Amino acid sequence: MWAFVIRRLIYMIPTVFIISLVSFIIIELPPGDYMTTLMASMAAEGGEMGQEEIEALRRIYGLDQPVYVRYINWMRNIITRWDFGYSFEWRAPVWDVMGSRLAMTVVISLASLLFSWVIALPTGIYSAVRQYSVGDYIFTFFGFLGLATPNFLLALVVMFLAHRYLGLSVGGLFSEQYQMAPWSLGKVVDLMKHIWIPMIIVGTASSASLLRITRANLLDELRKPYVETARAKGLRMWRVVLKYPVRIALNPFISSIGFVLPQLVSGSVIVGVVLNLPTTGPLLLRALQSQDMYLAGSFTLLLATMTVIGVLISDILLAWIDPRIRYD
Repeated sequence: MWAFVIRRLIYMIPTVFIISLVSFIIIELPPGDYMTTLMASMAAEGGEMGQEEIEALRRIYGLDQPVYVRYINWMRNIITRWDFGYSFEWRAPVWDVMGSRLAMTVVISLASLLFSWVIALPTGIYSAVRQYSVGDYIFTFFGFLGLATPNFLLALVVMFLAHRYLGLSVGGLFSEQYQMAPWSLGKVVDLMKHIWIPMIIVGTASSASLLRITRANLLDELRKPYVETARAKGLRMWRVVLKYPVRIALNPFISSIGFVLPQLVSGSVIVGVVLNLPTTGPLLLRALQSQDMYLAGSFTLLLATMTVIGVLISDILLAWIDPRIRYD
């Protein structure tokens, strides 16, 4: 097991490096750069910049250098000083821009994860044990509905219903009086009043997916001989199910950890835009649109790193929980 972990840790270094290189190149592929986007934006507003001013800004931002030079300098600063560069649009260090929204992204992602697990695990077990019952058909219907409905469409529907029939404004995470207020008990309570909507919307699709996977895995386990043997010995059905097959059916939940960590960084981009959430998702989208390369590249690098770490953690947990899995 330790040899496996060490090998995976060694493989992580070139994997993250290659992903960061490819991501940086892809960000640079569109014609122009941040200055091109800035000039187009100013022209749309009726302003313009002189050529000397444009060239001066290119030199200040380092945009006059070749792509490979910018990439090498960027990676060297990250490794030596933990400096992710400077955000052109926000005019601030990248880490400061990301850190201001990272906390709320983590809160929403963890809440959505817990919501999806709490919903998917018991309903998946019930659907498998009571196959073709009324409850199974109901959960199956809502599972397909959750998979088929895009999150942003669900967000729009919830916003309309909340505003039309409940008189509530569900955009953002805080009421107007708490937007810029320092943290206090009242602000935390206000956050709890608003967070349930993005939690449900983001967690709906993953709940539906995990429900279907748990049901299918558990049905497969319930048909195996060891379950029939345990039942023949007089063990109660629920005791047999919870002690053995459910343990195997937990594998999809463990495997999802590999995608949970990057979600803590990225959040749900489109849902964040629709609900006007102060998370990193809309920030990443804006960075890609404006070709803010260091901000977009840093997001991509963190997503790649979190994905590799998450997959490693899920593999180790799977080997520990499921005795059929062994790494020599």
